[in-house]
Amino acid sequence: MTTNAYGAFAADKPLEPMQITRRAPGPRDVQVEIAFCGVCHSDLHTIRSEWSGTRFPCVPGHEIVGHVSAVGAEVKGFKVGNTVGVGCLVGSCQRCTACGEGLEQYCENGFTGTYNGRTPDPPGHTLGGYSQRIVVDEAFVLRIGHPEAQLAAVAPLLCAGITTYSPLRHWNAGPGKTVGIVGIGGLGHMGIKLAHAMGARTVAFTTSEHKRQDALDLGADEVVVTKDAAAMAKQANRFDFILDTVAASHDLDAFTRLLQRDGTLCLVGVPEHPHPSPKIAQLIFGRRAIAGSLIGGIAQTQEMLDFCAERGIVADIETIPARAIDEAYDRMQRSDVKYRFVIDIASMD
Repeated sequence: MTTNAYGAFAADKPLEPMQITRRAPGPRDVQVEIAFCGVCHSDLHTIRSEWSGTRFPCVPGHEIVGHVSAVGAEVKGFKVGNTVGVGCLVGSCQRCTACGEGLEQYCENGFTGTYNGRTPDPPGHTLGGYSQRIVVDEAFVLRIGHPEAQLAAVAPLLCAGITTYSPLRHWNAGPGKTVGIVGIGGLGHMGIKLAHAMGARTVAFTTSEHKRQDALDLGADEVVVTKDAAAMAKQANRFDFILDTVAASHDLDAFTRLLQRDGTLCLVGVPEHPHPSPKIAQLIFGRRAIAGSLIGGIAQTQEMLDFCAERGIVADIETIPARAIDEAYDRMQRSDVKYRFVIDIASMD
């Protein structure tokens, strides 16, 4: 069946309306009428071929919320009318050790992304949530417990939310821990909200003094402006865990020296150019670590959604019509958004 979508036919072309084909629901499939889809920086990198391997036509979008309109005969967990989400994954091998542990994002045979992943469906690769409808295996569909009025602001939880929640949980952020969040953007603003909600003492790091009040409003207990050398020096040997959400190349030493013994600096942003090589002695003499983290598995993403629903946590968003996606990409590159764009899919009618 065909459905309306927005995508691009080449990296140097603007996004435009197009008709795409979705498969009819199979026995284990859930068909979702999409209400809102968040706009992620990964969407921009992919559609403009800033990362290698983009397949065209490309329809991005992996922060999807909507309502079930059909289910396959073997589907047990969902019924027509349910409010659901689809995140960054729509498939994995379901056989390897990682999948068996609920870590589909680390599937040893390669997960299938919600867009730009190989699939037998036309046109041979997955097409994402900048569209009116999607059909997904029920194993990769998530329940949404937030009220209907919050649905647009829930959408970014499917990527920005789980990207920050997963490492905070893995490194046991909570009461008695001091956690730093580097960067106050689409990822960082969620990191601040979640670390605070988990009960950690939450310190936001920003290059901009004018973001101080914003960070406090998001839930930070303290704010440190990284350009202030004296303020940074006072933070030495203080942190159990620092979550670095900045995707631009920068000096990691500035943050590893702030870690306590056995502390970890975790990176979730992929820079266009490599970070400068860190000082190894600073790691060795404090048994400190630099690590990375990739979204979360389906079970943990559901856990995150439930955690957020119970506490009323959503992203701070600006809702846009589909025709404004290219403008939103340009604004994203200028950091001109607080803090996430979300497409109102009804604008595709």
